[in-house]
Amino acid sequence: MGKYFVYILKSNRGFFYIGQTNNLENRLRRHNSQQSTYTRNKGTWEIIISKEVISRQEAVNLETKLKNMKNTLKAIEYLKKIS
Repeated sequence: MGKYFVYILKSNRGFFYIGQTNNLENRLRRHNSQQSTYTRNKGTWEIIISKEVISRQEAVNLETKLKNMKNTLKAIEYLKKIS
């Protein structure tokens, strides 16, 4: 067990991305250095919100729930509510 994060990013070009990781700083650096397929060539990314959870399974479940919302603004509000 360790700590994991579910996060929502926004690019300076208006794109959003929802993901999970066990190293938030490194993951943001990878997004901004074009090492992530989906976020490549979509601008510079910043973390809008993140939520720390205690297990990878919890992170995956929460990430899936947020992505299934199909509306990033609702996902952001949901994370704010549970944080």
